[in-house]
Amino acid sequence: MTGNDGQAQEPDGLAQAADTDPVHSFQQMVLENPDIKGFLAELALLAAARLSVPGNSIHAGVTVLRRKKPEAVAASDAAARALDELQNGFGDGPCLTALRHRTTILVPDLTAESRWAPYVQTAVDHGVASILAVPLDLAGDAEAVLNLYSGCSHGFSGEDITSAEAFAGQAASSLRLILRITQLSDARNDLSAAMHSRTVIDMAVGAVMAQNRCDRDTAFSILTRASSTRNVKLRDVAATVITSISGEEHITTHFDE
Repeated sequence: MTGNDGQAQEPDGLAQAADTDPVHSFQQMVLENPDIKGFLAELALLAAARLSVPGNSIHAGVTVLRRKKPEAVAASDAAARALDELQNGFGDGPCLTALRHRTTILVPDLTAESRWAPYVQTAVDHGVASILAVPLDLAGDAEAVLNLYSGCSHGFSGEDITSAEAFAGQAASSLRLILRITQLSDARNDLSAAMHSRTVIDMAVGAVMAQNRCDRDTAFSILTRASSTRNVKLRDVAATVITSISGEEHITTHFDE
């Protein structure tokens, strides 16, 4: 579960980042990783670096719930990803329980744990002795959990739990910001695409009116019938009409950047 030196592997600069103010670290991560997957990858690495100490390397993963199915989306290393994926495969375990019930779950000694027997035994076989799972409160925008694994029994102290929960709270706040940015960006792109389609359709309607010397409603009906008959989107039919007249393969509008 560890690197050659027995410690979780870190990218250059992560150890230094782990010692900085956590709020500043997360702000920097948001600036450097405006996409969700990139942020979560950095989050897993930073969590492992912050909680690891000599003799007790912590491996971190992040699982999210998508369409009611858990998915391992980020990990500090291959071992953490494998453990997350194994748990998702079993469909139950401490991390999934924390995710579903939105509460921190600590398993101090897997050899003494009677719950989640199939997964727990597999985790023990992979060298795990204790697990800490902390949900990320994303205010209903999504569901995610930070999964922490230790090769030592009782590998998480009370102070570790408090630190992990504070860390998860700060991370969730930054992640909510990224989700909002993503939603706004998607909405903007959708609006731009819709306006582009409307412009192309209006151009095609005008062309059909000129060719057939008909009114707007009749021209629009001609396009919609062609769309239905050919089972092609109206926007694509309109683009074909404009291309046939102008010869342009790519139709630009003032909404294009």
